[in-house]
Amino acid sequence: MNLSAMSALLGVLGAAAVAGPVCDVLIVNGTVVDGTGGVGYRADVAVRDGRIAGIGDFADTEAGTVIDAAGCVVAPGFIDVHTHADSGLLRRRRAENFIRDGVTTIVTGNCGGSFWPTAEFLASAERGGVAVNVATLVGHNTVRSRVCGEGDVEASPEALRRMEEMVAQAMFEGAVGLSTGLIYTPGTYTGTGEIIALTRVAARHGGLYVSHMRSERENIVAAIDEALLIGREAGCPVQISHFKIGTPTQFHESALPLVNEILGTSYRPGDTVPAASRVTLEMVRRAQRAGQDVTMDQYPYAASSTGLATMIPDWVRADGERTARERLRDPETRARVHREMTEGYRRRGYEDLGWAQIAGFREDRSYDGKSIREVTVLRGAAGPTLEDDVDTVIDLYLAGGAGMVFHSQSEDNVIRIMQDPTVMICSDSGVREFGEGVPHPRGYGSNARVLGRYVRDLRVLPLEEAVRRMTSLPAWRFGLEGRGELRPGAKADIVVFNPNTVHDPATYPDPHHYAEGIPWVLVNGVPVVANSEVTGELPGDALRGPGWLGMH
Repeated sequence: MNLSAMSALLGVLGAAAVAGPVCDVLIVNGTVVDGTGGVGYRADVAVRDGRIAGIGDFADTEAGTVIDAAGCVVAPGFIDVHTHADSGLLRRRRAENFIRDGVTTIVTGNCGGSFWPTAEFLASAERGGVAVNVATLVGHNTVRSRVCGEGDVEASPEALRRMEEMVAQAMFEGAVGLSTGLIYTPGTYTGTGEIIALTRVAARHGGLYVSHMRSERENIVAAIDEALLIGREAGCPVQISHFKIGTPTQFHESALPLVNEILGTSYRPGDTVPAASRVTLEMVRRAQRAGQDVTMDQYPYAASSTGLATMIPDWVRADGERTARERLRDPETRARVHREMTEGYRRRGYEDLGWAQIAGFREDRSYDGKSIREVTVLRGAAGPTLEDDVDTVIDLYLAGGAGMVFHSQSEDNVIRIMQDPTVMICSDSGVREFGEGVPHPRGYGSNARVLGRYVRDLRVLPLEEAVRRMTSLPAWRFGLEGRGELRPGAKADIVVFNPNTVHDPATYPDPHHYAEGIPWVLVNGVPVVANSEVTGELPGDALRGPGWLGMH
């Protein structure tokens, strides 16, 4: 180690550090991509007491563990801002699908659903230990269901006051913001004014507004308008969740004047708009140019995943799923629902539901991995029709529902969205139980997929820019101070990956494969993946937002 590097290192460690090994961990021979977007450079990284002690030439420095990163990139640990790992993290604390994909920090509480109370969740993560750092949002649906129930009701002034108190409590207890899931009950029944009022509370405590919007399909233009309006009226930063075009690219006719203005076209109702993501991205960019603080996240796949219940009309599911199933057992109601669903799918251009794949159906595991059309055939329909497929959906819902993967997007839109500099990468996944069901592969390989497919193979993004989207951008957006960059004094959340071999072997038919090409992952300076093996260490921190009372 040269003299200047030693001086820099000792300046961080202090004189007491000289007594033992100078470093706990020393990563040598790697290319540092520091998370800022700057060009990678050859350097060693020294870690002491959970922080980065220095970056430079430390080849001769004593260390408890030396990692030879020759041929590899050394980067900040990846931050997954959109997960559904809430209760799953407390059951499967190693979070193996995340750490093997290079993730060192996750944000939970997305899409309007969170653990309650916030303090209990974060304390439980601390008490039992977790492999990743964890922050959480407070979910609007969680709050609303406790105050107003699951029904299609307007909140009274007293109910709204109580919801505001609950959001404030969550922010005091460490939540980083408010999330909505406006396609899920009871959020789907909520007016914009209620969300603005609750978002104002989050904003007062330094939080942000994170939205699974009211539509990602034909009505996406109105949904983006609403999300931006909420942010403006509440004076709050906006994060639009899993930004995508979730359907064959047709817009509601009310949006066509704006679509044609942005694209310079003359589309009419029913026309397919191949460049749909150009419209939605330009809407966000106009807001940004006007001074609004708005960003997005994306999972890098052309298929979405959620519950089968979202295929059932909203009005049926008012008052909860149990009531919805009671309604559907009435022959007249079922006939009305069947007609609405069939007409709706035909209007959107579908003649079958072969694009809807079952990820997990507990009543009959033989259905897992099969499409609705395939299940319709298994159920004995001869020459199956769309009507038969809709019957299958209703029957599966009545039998308890299922997890679903919806193959309804396009690769062109995925790539166009990915190229926007304010889009960060997420998984939209929970903690996976290896081998259970046929879930979306995004839970195993979102980051590896970006680095392998979109950076190395397709050259959609430069490596340094992709790393920035996974590290410093989400750290800034969610206020995760001291994380997201490799610099002296920062928390030692570090991933070492091979840019030539990193990839996501998980597929839709065969998803249970961990990411490959990521041999080392450190969380707060402790290896949780070492030589491609999970160590079992649980060094993750509970990360609390700026409104946390413990900070004041």
